[in-house]
Amino acid sequence: MGLDDRKLAVLRAIVEDYVATQEPVGSKALVERHQLGVSPATVRNDMAVLEEEGYIRQPHTSAGRVPTDRGYRLFVDRLSRVKPLSPAERRAIERFLVGAVDLDDVVHRTVRLLAQLTRQVAVVQYPSLARSSVRHLELVPISTTRLMLVMIADTGRVEQRLVELPAPVSADDVTDLRRLVNEKLVGSRLSETPPLVQALVEESSPHLRGTMTTLSTVLLETLVERHEERIALAGTANLTRGGLLDFQGSLRPILEALEEEVVMLKLIGEAESTTTRVLIGDENEIDNLRAASVVSTGYGPGATALGGLGVVGPTRMDYPGTIATVRAVARYVGELLAQN
Repeated sequence: MGLDDRKLAVLRAIVEDYVATQEPVGSKALVERHQLGVSPATVRNDMAVLEEEGYIRQPHTSAGRVPTDRGYRLFVDRLSRVKPLSPAERRAIERFLVGAVDLDDVVHRTVRLLAQLTRQVAVVQYPSLARSSVRHLELVPISTTRLMLVMIADTGRVEQRLVELPAPVSADDVTDLRRLVNEKLVGSRLSETPPLVQALVEESSPHLRGTMTTLSTVLLETLVERHEERIALAGTANLTRGGLLDFQGSLRPILEALEEEVVMLKLIGEAESTTTRVLIGDENEIDNLRAASVVSTGYGPGATALGGLGVVGPTRMDYPGTIATVRAVARYVGELLAQN
């Protein structure tokens, strides 16, 4: 392949101009707008080589060229520098997220903020219970034979279950049960709790064992059973802002993909908090997203990813700005969950 620095500079200029103007880019415009230090004829020759190598293409009979998926990939990997967010943008993110009152509010604020800042479709996965730990377990007596079990995860997610007891229990017994389950389970990953719950039954005193056996069944349902993973979406209207060439002229496949929660979870739920993933056009395994790009990362306290977030938009995307925003928002959400 071996493109020299000048051809790479021409490709960078084509990508930047096309993203900014939505118009196919010609050699004359490139020479006028960028200090390439060469004549339009030289730029035309460079563009011919880039086209031959599959980095740009001619969309119709116009003289201009647009980047291909391969051209965008080279731009993202080698030619672009992630734009640092301005102090005003950082303050806006902080202010917007700091006012959140609970986990639902954090997720809804995050997805709206991401859509506003990137002007793309934003997707945020609720923190996955599978990756969460137990923060606290509460047992609330409803009657002498009924308890409400409330599990609070370290991510702020709350799960409630009703426990029907085999025999009446006293207030003191409830206090003992509450102490025992918290001592044994608080701080443990949800996925690691089954043997601990089993040990609770084996270690409980004879007069509490029947109650603990019933409670353990509900504990396992609460802690380990497959919980419905959820996502939040915002900014779908941003898909209509582009030009005729975006999404190969049809929004329908993209909209269908966005409606499939399982598809979107697969897309962003596997993200790690230490890396930002950029999928461009045909790199997407999901057929309906082959005309789109996806920028995603994981979020959570420290290096632990509790969920994924990202944006979906046209391949004609401001990659440096979008990558910076997705990373910054994920970092702030992670810090917020760590303080929670």
